Amino acid sequence: MNTSLLLIYVFSVVALIVTPGPVVALIINTSLQAGSRRALWTAAGTNLASLILALLAVLILSGSFSVSPRLLSGISFFGCLFILHLAIQGLRCPPGQGTKAGRSRSAVGTGFLVGISNPKDIIFFVAFFPQFIHVADSFSASVAWLTGLWVLIDFVVLAGYIAVARQAFALKYRVGINRVACLVLLAVALIGLVHSGPALLG
Repeated sequence: MNTSLLLIYVFSVVALIVTPGPVVALIINTSLQAGSRRALWTAAGTNLASLILALLAVLILSGSFSVSPRLLSGISFFGCLFILHLAIQGLRCPPGQGTKAGRSRSAVGTGFLVGISNPKDIIFFVAFFPQFIHVADSFSASVAWLTGLWVLIDFVVLAGYIAVARQAFALKYRVGINRVACLVLLAVALIGLVHSGPALLG
């Protein structure tokens, strides 16, 4: 086991997940809008997306699968459209004015769609993840360690954001926090559309 490489990986994953992006914005927004339980189901959906992206990276590394940049751009493009929809919906319906109803399945689905199209995660798993594939003595052990740690860190960090969003000060200013989270989603969506649109058409 390459402990130093594993520690670098852990710090990299923490830095990536903690940095505000579409997933963090979605989790905070969901926690403010609909409570901790729905936010946790949403986080489960983003975790599922991470597992799919990790599997894709493993298949590419093993030579079992190849993916074209155009396909990745297409996933990102349509994902950004969905993120744009969420941002507009959140801005039009501040906390306290929207419905808190909703099944866990739709929360998981929303989290999955945002996670699978998250540019940060796509870049990480396709380009950055392979740099750590020799963390263990065997390919399968490395994959298990890297994937398991990602899922654990991802869920812990997102649960932390959910807990903070349910504190009294956050609830007091939840309209403003919700607006900032939605604006982050909006910015990510627009930047993603500008970046992936030409690549998709090219």
